[in-house]
Amino acid sequence: MTDVLISGAGVAGPTLAWWLRRQGFRPTVVERAPALRDGGYKVDVRGAALTVLDRMGLLEQVRRRDTGMRLARFVDASGAQLATMDAALFGGREGDDVEVLRGDLARLLVDATRDVEYLFGDSIAALEPAADGVDVTFAGGGRRRFDLVVGADGLHSTVRRLAFGPAATHLRPLGHHIAICAVPAEFGEERVELMHPAPGRSVGVYRTAGAPDARALFLFPSPAEEPDHRDLPAQRAALARAFEGAGWRVPELLAAAADAPDFYFAPMSQVRMDRWSTGRIGLVGDAGYGPSPASGQGTSLGLVGAYVLAAALAEAGGDPVAGFAAYERRMRPFVEANQRLAERNLAGMVLSSAARIRFQTSMLRLMPRLPGRERMIRRVTEPIRRAAGAITLPDTPAAAR
Repeated sequence: MTDVLISGAGVAGPTLAWWLRRQGFRPTVVERAPALRDGGYKVDVRGAALTVLDRMGLLEQVRRRDTGMRLARFVDASGAQLATMDAALFGGREGDDVEVLRGDLARLLVDATRDVEYLFGDSIAALEPAADGVDVTFAGGGRRRFDLVVGADGLHSTVRRLAFGPAATHLRPLGHHIAICAVPAEFGEERVELMHPAPGRSVGVYRTAGAPDARALFLFPSPAEEPDHRDLPAQRAALARAFEGAGWRVPELLAAAADAPDFYFAPMSQVRMDRWSTGRIGLVGDAGYGPSPASGQGTSLGLVGAYVLAAALAEAGGDPVAGFAAYERRMRPFVEANQRLAERNLAGMVLSSAARIRFQTSMLRLMPRLPGRERMIRRVTEPIRRAAGAITLPDTPAAAR
């Protein structure tokens, strides 16, 4: 039996473990966090990723966890409404697409893999490849040998750094940072996303149906000196500087972010690599090809990538050279199609001037009365829908049927 260590218990890691386990492999998942975190920001699942969840028998459970968002409301510095937008258009959602909280999806996937060994509160400290395996030293002091190691550990992947070199070699900055955290429910309207656009920066707050709190998102130009990804005080200080003098309820939201236990701060960057494997070590999801939150496709890429990798390794009988090569051949065009969405989407998320904000909100106010409205909406959503389905999934391996 092939032993596979997967680093990361987000979305791609547990999905890969689910498929590997059902194809005769023995996966182990190591996760730095001491436990899963519920909630998180909302993410979209669409296209081929829905097929993956359906083949896992989880699609209906995911649908039951849909956020149910119905409206985006744009407000000015005084809180006055500028325009509204249907949530389906706002998120590029169409048809069967699902929007869930990231933590809810991760927990569902972990719950579906209770037959897999999870090592919470630990991480990989060193990797020593050998001809017939990889010797892994854990931060907690343990040492084990695995046949394969897969990094599913996100933008700041430890596996990628250890096997492929410094992060800066593989990250392509998009010029903006994002910060996300939970804030008191009083800041949000149920099933509504409140958006406050300002030149060069934007703030959003939403609350899903029945949620005990709201979620805030800050999008802003990258600071001249980026704080270390583990230095929370420096990150909070950088966020406060970026929104100094902002109107609406931004000062109150910044005060809430200063104490938020789930505070997340990261560059809007893409992971661009010439290859996603070396020897017996490979990457999946954001660790290998993160498209950035601006694409709206990171979660879907993680789900699809995990499925394709598991199928390729099963077809290759666990051989890493053949399995990783087949995985990359099938996935790379899909990844590139979805990464191209990021810059297009980012241009509409952060507007550079007050004049552009006025033009956008004026168009939104006029849209319900414009002839050809449906055609205009399709022009916005069609590139997202096309990229989300730009792959032919391999058949479900016989052992998983």
